[in-house]
Amino acid sequence: MSNFILAGLFTEGSTDVRFLSSVVERTLAEVAFDCTGDIETKVEIININKSGKDFNQQVLEASKVAFDKFGILLLFVHTDSDAVNDDLIFQSKIIPAQTLLRNQDDSYCKDIIAIVPIQMTESWMLADKKLLKAEIGIEKTDAELGIHLNPELISNPKNVIENIIRLSKEDETKKKRNKGLFISDLYQIIGQTIELSELEKLSSYLKFRNSLIEKLRELNFYHK
Repeated sequence: MSNFILAGLFTEGSTDVRFLSSVVERTLAEVAFDCTGDIETKVEIININKSGKDFNQQVLEASKVAFDKFGILLLFVHTDSDAVNDDLIFQSKIIPAQTLLRNQDDSYCKDIIAIVPIQMTESWMLADKKLLKAEIGIEKTDAELGIHLNPELISNPKNVIENIIRLSKEDETKKKRNKGLFISDLYQIIGQTIELSELEKLSSYLKFRNSLIEKLRELNFYHK
């Protein structure tokens, strides 16, 4: 059995990859730690030209590139639910993409793991509220900022984060520090530092993590 898991990450948008790349890499490493033997992991970012392609076509091309360029074993595929659950996304996107890949020849990476945040990626950024407030530099309560709810119940978490940044700039004691802060500045740093235990409080993250475990079990890496 190989002692190296090389995976790829294909995301919906360019900002998503800034946050998800580290989260996926750390999750894979954590899960691999429980696998049989000493296993090293690495995640490559898969970029393609998406213009004029639907979701299935994009996944198919990403799978081909992942296999041809890197010989990737697993492909993580991200798309937001943009809803209170992921039912429609799995039925209309993920399952058809998996079926399409199964019908291809062996020059494609056929093992994909879906990453479908409930609402959107920014919901996962709200999982660690203490970290988010520290990075923005604001001391208001979660209730005052409208983040006291389960992040997956917040219909537009990106707008919520942008509003928190705006509020921080209105605070005279923070204005100088945060004058040039934008939400785009937060994706990478929060992705790198968010506690995975905080993400595990979200159903969509747990679904992704459990899917990864099941896939590694299927590939005979994971035996717990």
